Amino acid sequence: MSRVGNRILSIPTGVTVSVDGNKVTVKGPKGELSTEVNKHITVELSDTEIKLTRENDLYKKDYGTANANIKNLIDGVTKGFEKKLESVGVGYRFQVKGQELVVTAGYSHPVNVKIPEGITVEAPSTTELFVRGIDKKKVGDFAAEIRDIRRPEPYKGKGIRYSDEYIRRKEGKKAA
Repeated sequence: MSRVGNRILSIPTGVTVSVDGNKVTVKGPKGELSTEVNKHITVELSDTEIKLTRENDLYKKDYGTANANIKNLIDGVTKGFEKKLESVGVGYRFQVKGQELVVTAGYSHPVNVKIPEGITVEAPSTTELFVRGIDKKKVGDFAAEIRDIRRPEPYKGKGIRYSDEYIRRKEGKKAA
């Protein structure tokens, strides 16, 4: 049995959930999000909680995924999501200019990245960057796109990394 799929989701105050066929829409103080669930999974909605049921064990994987996606929608419209990135290296920095992020990461030119709709980017210092939004997938994808500009390397640790990421360091050449 899927333990994630069996989880009963509670609806916080100030959040409205509506189900139209296999489309679940969640409205909250930060915005509105929706997702599609598998047609073999039923979403049962009461005043304060959401429960999912499946037809049979063939849809076990979709059952847990649907439950997790609805939980992420509820968390997104109430609290939102955030990823923190750091740049490590001499001259590596972030700069926000309107709807564009300018990343200097050791190339001969700065890299300009357009900030997608629904995402806010804040650079409190030149080496720190906060990516925030209500859609967990959009926040994670944009943070990964920024990280891919210059991935951290294992010898000196230079590059763009998540703040909670651990870089396994390698030993360099030894003097003879």
